[in-house]
Amino acid sequence: MAIDQSVLDRIKTVSMEINGRELSLETGRVAEQAMGAVVVRYGDSMVLSTVVGEREAREDLGFFPLTVDYEEKMYAAGKIPGGFPKREGRPTEAAILAARLTDRPIRPLFPKGYRAEVQVITTVLSADQKNDPDILSIIGASAALAISPLPWDGPVGAVRMGYVDGELVINPTFEQLDESKLDMVVAGTDDAIMMVEGEADQISEDEMLNGIARAHEIIKGIVDLQRQLVQVVGKEKWTFTPPEKNTDLIDKVRDFIGDRLREVIRNKDKVVRLEGTGELQDEVIQHFTENHEDGEEHYGKHEVNEIYEALLKEEVRNGILHEGIRPDGRTPTEIRPIWGEVSYLPRTHGSAIFTRGQTQVITTVTLGSTAEEQRLDSISPATSKRYIHHYNFPPYSVGEVRRLRGPSRRDIGHGNLAERALQSVVPSVEEFPYTLRLVSEVVSSNGSTSMASVCGSTMSLMDAGVPISAPVAGVAMGLVTDSSGKFTVLTDIQGMEDALGDMDFKVAGTKDGVTAIQMDIKVKGITTEIMRQALHQAHDGRQFILGKMLEVIPAPRGELSRLAPRVTVIKINPEKIGAVIGPGGKMIRSIQEETGTKIDIADDGTVSISSSDPAGTDAAVAKVKSLTEEIRIERGEIYNGKVVSIMPYGAFVELLPGRDGLVHISELSEDPSVRVERVEDVVNLGDEITVMVTDVAPNGKVSLSRRAALTGVMPEPKPARPPRNDGFRGPRGGGDRPDRGDRHGHGGGHGDRRHDGPPRRGE
Repeated sequence: MAIDQSVLDRIKTVSMEINGRELSLETGRVAEQAMGAVVVRYGDSMVLSTVVGEREAREDLGFFPLTVDYEEKMYAAGKIPGGFPKREGRPTEAAILAARLTDRPIRPLFPKGYRAEVQVITTVLSADQKNDPDILSIIGASAALAISPLPWDGPVGAVRMGYVDGELVINPTFEQLDESKLDMVVAGTDDAIMMVEGEADQISEDEMLNGIARAHEIIKGIVDLQRQLVQVVGKEKWTFTPPEKNTDLIDKVRDFIGDRLREVIRNKDKVVRLEGTGELQDEVIQHFTENHEDGEEHYGKHEVNEIYEALLKEEVRNGILHEGIRPDGRTPTEIRPIWGEVSYLPRTHGSAIFTRGQTQVITTVTLGSTAEEQRLDSISPATSKRYIHHYNFPPYSVGEVRRLRGPSRRDIGHGNLAERALQSVVPSVEEFPYTLRLVSEVVSSNGSTSMASVCGSTMSLMDAGVPISAPVAGVAMGLVTDSSGKFTVLTDIQGMEDALGDMDFKVAGTKDGVTAIQMDIKVKGITTEIMRQALHQAHDGRQFILGKMLEVIPAPRGELSRLAPRVTVIKINPEKIGAVIGPGGKMIRSIQEETGTKIDIADDGTVSISSSDPAGTDAAVAKVKSLTEEIRIERGEIYNGKVVSIMPYGAFVELLPGRDGLVHISELSEDPSVRVERVEDVVNLGDEITVMVTDVAPNGKVSLSRRAALTGVMPEPKPARPPRNDGFRGPRGGGDRPDRGDRHGHGGGHGDRRHDGPPRRGE
C-alpha cells in the first residue's frame, strides 16, 4: 500500500554525519497526536521520542511534575523476552539509567516556577548492537520538546566519548567500548555543558576535560540540526509568565525572621539544624496564615512556605559566596571528619564502615562462583556481568517514615555509579575467577552517599582479599553562583548544599586518575573554567580521602576470608565438555553432589570449581580430569572401585569416572578352588572392592580380577580363539553377556566365543 501524498508532505527529515555514520531526525510519519514526536536514527539504531504536556499548571504542587520514561522493546534487537509471560515487564536497570540520562539535561531548561505536568517517553524501535540508543533518547527528547508548544529553553545535544589507542573516539561502538579507557556521555546546549556521566580507566583530569571539550564541538552541530527541524515544523510556544513575587510579604517575613534563620542554619549537626529550620518554618507559616486581631492581612500557606524556602536558600548561598562560610562552618575546600572500620560483620566475606561527617555507609562483599554472575535480559550485546553493586537508601537514614517499595531510580543510579567507579580496578575473571556482589547500606545520610559507597566498597573489597589494582575514593563537589558571574566551588557537599546549590559533581578515582564522573546542574549550563576548577579541587579532596582510607586498611588482605568459597579453574578439551556434563546433566550433578562443589563450564573448556571445602574441590578436580584426560589403564594396575552393576556372570566395577571393567564371577573368590555360585555371595551393588587389571582389549574393554588383587598372582592371559569359518555366528559377543551390552555402555566381547565369518542365511 503506497503512502498517501499528504503523509509524504508531512514527513520532514534533517540529518548530519557523525564519525562516519548518519544521524537523522524525522517527524510527521508516526505518533501524530503527541505534541512533539521525533524518530532519531543513528546507524540502524532508532528511537521514537514523544512529548505531551498539560496546558494548565498544578498550583497545589510544590515541584515540577516532569516524568521521563525509556522503553526497551526486545523486538528492537530481534529477541524474545525471557520469563514465562514473554513480554516486557518493569524497566530493566539499563532502561532506568537511560531514563535518568535523558531527564537530567532537559529538566533545568524548563522555566522556573513551571508546574504543568509534562511526560517524555522514548521507545527503542531498533537496536543494531553497535550504537547505544541511550544518547539518541537525549537527542530525541530534546528535539520533541523543541518542536512542541511547551515552554522550554533548549535544544540540547548529546554525544558519547571513548578513548581507544590513545585517541578520543566520538560515539564509539559497543565493540570499541570493550577496548576503550573511557565511556562518557556529555550533554549540553550550544553554549554550555548540562550533564556529564561516565567511567574511565584512571584517566587524568586534563584528559577528561579534553574529552568534554571535544564532545561540546559535536553537540553544537546536533543543536543546530534540531534548530533546522524547528524552523520547518516547530509550533508556537505557549506563553508562560512566572508568578509575580509578593515583595511586601517577602519583606514582612524577612523582618519577622530577623537573624534567627542565620543562627539555626549555621549548626554543624544536621539533625539540630533541621529541627531549628523546621520549627522556624512552622512559626512563620502559622503567623502569616492566621487571622490577627489588629487587622493584619493573612496569606496562603503555600505562598508563605515558598517565601520562607527562598529566604533559606538565599541565606545559605550568600554565606558561601560572600563570606566563605558553609552551613557547618567549613571552608569551601574542607572535608568533613572521616573514620572507617573493616571486618565489622563476622559472617560476610568482606565488610567496611565508611563515615564522613553525618554520612555513613556499610558495604559488604559476597564472593561466588562464575556460575552466579548476573544474566542480563536486555537489548544490548552484553548478556551477563560478574561485578555487581547494589545501593540501598532506607528512610531511617534521613530520619523519615516512608514505605519500603524496593529500589528507586535514584538508588539504581547511585549503585551504578559506585559500580562503574571500581570496574576498572577489579581483577579480570582470568586473574580472579569469582562473581562479586557488593551491597552498600546507607545507614545515615547528609549528602554524598554514592561517593561514600565508593569508599566503603574499596575498603570492603580489600578486607575480602580481592586483589584490586588500586584503591578508589570518591568526593562530591558543589557550586554556588550569582547573576554577576561570581562562583564558589565546594568540596564534599552536604545535603543542604546539594539541595540549595547549583551543581552536584561527583568524581571518583585512584591516586593516578579518574574512574567515574557524574555531573548534574540546576542552572543553564556551566563554563569550562568552573569544570576545570571543580575537577582539580576534586583531585585534591580524593587524595586526602584515600589517605584516610589507607590508614584503616593499606592493601588487600593476602588471602580470602575463610568463609569465602575457593574457586579452582582448569582447562579441558572443549570436545570433552559433553563427557563432564553427561546425559541430561547427570554426570555433572553427581560430581557436585558427591563433592559438595559448584561447577561451571564455559564453551571454551574453562571449568570453574568452587567450594568452601578444599578436599571437595580436589575430589571434583580429579573427577573432571579423569573424564577428560586420556588416562591409560594398564595390565597389572590395582584400583579401588565401586560395584556399579551386577550380572549373573560377574560384576562391573567403576575404576575411573566413566571407565569400568568386568570382574568375571570366576575371579571373585580369593581361593581358586572355591566356586562362587552367585555374584551377590561375594559383593553387592555399591560395594568398594580392590581389583587388578588382567587384560585390556584392543577395543578398550577391561577385564578385572579380585583374586589377583588379593593374592598378588596375575592370571595368565587367555589366548585368542581362532575365528570359526563354518558360517556359524553364535550370540553376539559370546558367553552369557546380553546381546547389546548393559546401561554402562559395555557391549559384547567378554565371552570366550567370537566369530567374524560370514553371517548365516537369513541373518
